[in-house]
Amino acid sequence: MSESDEILAIPLWINGHAYLTMAPAFFDVRDVRSGKVCRRTPLYGAAEALAAVESARNALPAWAALTGETRARLLAALADALAGYAEHFAGLIAEETGKGAAAAAAEVSAALQVLCSAPAGTAATGGGTVVAVVSDDRAPLLGPLQQAAPALLAGATLVLKPSPKAPSAIFALAELTARSGFAGGVFNILQGDLAAIEGLCAADAVSRVLFAGDPALGSKVAAIANRHGKLFVD
Repeated sequence: MSESDEILAIPLWINGHAYLTMAPAFFDVRDVRSGKVCRRTPLYGAAEALAAVESARNALPAWAALTGETRARLLAALADALAGYAEHFAGLIAEETGKGAAAAAAEVSAALQVLCSAPAGTAATGGGTVVAVVSDDRAPLLGPLQQAAPALLAGATLVLKPSPKAPSAIFALAELTARSGFAGGVFNILQGDLAAIEGLCAADAVSRVLFAGDPALGSKVAAIANRHGKLFVD
């Protein structure tokens, strides 16, 4: 067994639990400061995208039926759980992005604020539908949450597609949703690259694609979303 074979692969998060199956390829996630490979991101495609979307679709009726106040309480409970692991999350962010300790901690603090004070959902958030959230590695926790929290509050269920370069913080947050009262399927994680985005946009149940990150990548995601007739929001 090679050294790379022993490195942890980051799973998907589907229907409230980790989900790992054979992937056609992997992306090596490196500690930006040392260059050492610290974990691997599986690059999934259409089949896994459909599994994640189906999980979100099945969870949608019960989640949408909750009151906004109840959904806000669940987001606050998730914030409480995140606060208890703030140092761990900051470490993951620093490792995978190269941010300094203060900047990484500030991102976690900002993410806590988003969870505790998500604005009321608008039509753009896709309340009452299945929404895809795509993000890059610039703010791997805060970026997707800025799109995801208002959508969740509005009654949407989600499939999040993080950057292969920095997948760990948002996956760890998915694990915390299971400890914070979220039903399985409300918050799903799909690992991959453009093929995964293609699979999400091709899924009938996905109503729109919310994006957080670099405009150059956003243009690519928008082109895929538009080709499949999905609303793109950045």
